[in-house]
Amino acid sequence: MFLTAATTGTAGVLLAALLAAAPAAPAAHAGPGAPAAFADCPPSSALPAGAELASWRCEVMSATGHLTIGRLDVPISGPITVTHAEGDVGGRPEQVWGGMSAAPIPVGRAPLTLTPRYGGHFDFLSDARRVGELDLSFAVSGPGLPPGCRIGGGTTPVHLVLQPASPGSTTALEDTTFAVPRSRRCGPLGRVLDRAVGLPSAAGQNAIVLHGERSIRYYDASAG
Repeated sequence: MFLTAATTGTAGVLLAALLAAAPAAPAAHAGPGAPAAFADCPPSSALPAGAELASWRCEVMSATGHLTIGRLDVPISGPITVTHAEGDVGGRPEQVWGGMSAAPIPVGRAPLTLTPRYGGHFDFLSDARRVGELDLSFAVSGPGLPPGCRIGGGTTPVHLVLQPASPGSTTALEDTTFAVPRSRRCGPLGRVLDRAVGLPSAAGQNAIVLHGERSIRYYDASAG
């Protein structure tokens, strides 16, 4: 790709590194290892009024996998861990967010990382259409990029609608239908980043595959 004067210096280095980044090998389809801890489980006091504790449980999903965004195709080698609680209130299912943690995802040989962050919406009450939904943003770190640089978030999150990667699975999940917006709060290099990654990237041009483990702890020990 031709580099104009506008993409020389730090911008040119970032763009060239991204375009030259070697495709990474796919992550193994095994789970990330030891069962996830329950540190982010909401305390009993955070459950809705009227929660029927015998039905409430904390669920922790910890997974590795693979991520494709625009021109980027990278393994998720460090686990993404998502925690929430669910149960009944007056016979109706309810959910409470717990937390999310994820390691930075290196982008090939480029001096760039993407770190998944919670985007403000989730719904893990499975139905016939999907296993669950999760909004994400990706914090972007690299040369010349300000601390607030990210892809997605705010009013334009990356909205995942997770499906079983194999029939009946709840621990092998995927989504190949989500769109990815332009980067935001990335300063003068934002346009360079978008050009290199191929943002915005329309629905059907992106994918995430997650393979992991699900751990459950009941709030009422006698229910487990």
